[in-house]
Amino acid sequence: MPDAAQNKPGGVVEAKVLATLFNISVRRIQQLTQDGILTTELVDKKRRYNLLNSVRAYIAYLQQRVERKGATKEDTQNESKKIEAEADLKSTKARIAKLELQELEGQMHSSEDVEAMTTQLVFTIRGMLLSLPGRLAIDLAPIDKPAEISQRVKQEVNTILLELSKFKYDPEAYKKLVRDRKGWSDLLTESDDGDGS
Repeated sequence: MPDAAQNKPGGVVEAKVLATLFNISVRRIQQLTQDGILTTELVDKKRRYNLLNSVRAYIAYLQQRVERKGATKEDTQNESKKIEAEADLKSTKARIAKLELQELEGQMHSSEDVEAMTTQLVFTIRGMLLSLPGRLAIDLAPIDKPAEISQRVKQEVNTILLELSKFKYDPEAYKKLVRDRKGWSDLLTESDDGDGS
């Protein structure tokens, strides 16, 4: 009868009883004992497990594993979000660097550079038009025929238009604007000199 007393709830049991109860191997029971999760008692010079204490300890162990797994899942989700944010940041930096390179190479222009070049062209046109009366005044003074005056004015306007028609897109002018604006003038002067262009 001593075995029946030892196997009743609250009594002491062998490892194989716990293994059957927990639905795990005897070896796993031994591992849990080595890890300090389960404890043994010395009964009749043999190591035995207190059934009630062992069940409670194993339940607490399983609860901790579940809690850690939940925390690990949350940590994993947070880590995934962090990695995704870092990837987005790197992608954005790469796009910015690519745009800056295109701008530097004259393949893309910022609105402020286009505005500066357009303003420069407008001032050139303005200067040509404002100088027109001064240039024509002396030439037209001796002429008394309106048709001849008209022809002479038309000739000067055509000269201005011809000069404006020679205006071409100059990528180097845009590159210079970008370099000056970004403070890259010194950086690229060497590479421009070295490429033979």
